[in-house]
Amino acid sequence: MKQTITVPFMLLGILFNVCLVAANLLESKVVEVFGITATAGLIVFPISYIINDCIAEVWGYKKARLIIWSGFASNFLVILFAQIAVLLPAASYWEGEEGFNFVFGMAPRIAIASLIAFLIGSFLNAYIMSKMKIASNGKNFSLRAIVSTLVGETADSLIFFPIAFLGLLPLPQLFILIATQAVLKSAYEIMILPVTIRVVKYIKRIEGTDTFDHDTSYNILKIKDL
Repeated sequence: MKQTITVPFMLLGILFNVCLVAANLLESKVVEVFGITATAGLIVFPISYIINDCIAEVWGYKKARLIIWSGFASNFLVILFAQIAVLLPAASYWEGEEGFNFVFGMAPRIAIASLIAFLIGSFLNAYIMSKMKIASNGKNFSLRAIVSTLVGETADSLIFFPIAFLGLLPLPQLFILIATQAVLKSAYEIMILPVTIRVVKYIKRIEGTDTFDHDTSYNILKIKDL
């Protein structure tokens, strides 16, 4: 496979990064809708797993590894810049400092939790997609997408919430959040699966590629190996 970055891959990569940055900021708010408690990041975060599935399916694990690390770098930079903004003295007439500092003041802890959970969950997702594709000879995309997302999202929730909210939320509520997020994120994937299938088919057609990761190294640090 040529070591090139195409327009569809670039656009998916941009959307992937935007979703991750937005999710980190939205995770600061805990919402309750129809009696179900979750973080506001649920609005956008599952989209990153759907994109992960698309990239792993069309371009393979190597490209998925590249995009996962780009998401990690984007999140890190946003948090770094946010902390600089928090440390800068506010104008005497500005009344929004308390709210600003609440959202971005929590960002380092949430970012650490999110980045660790994101790396583990995303790489598990890409790995399972890749291995199941080889095992099934490219068949059963729906099953592969659901299984990989279920494993990745569950791992993400199990890691993220204890690190991000332990000591800030009661333990029973924390356990409810973990279970709720894992289930809702996976349900999100299942509901939007018809769209995902069509997007994957379209990209495969216009790109003319359908990558199988035979003889691919799954070392997450081999970023330059495209």
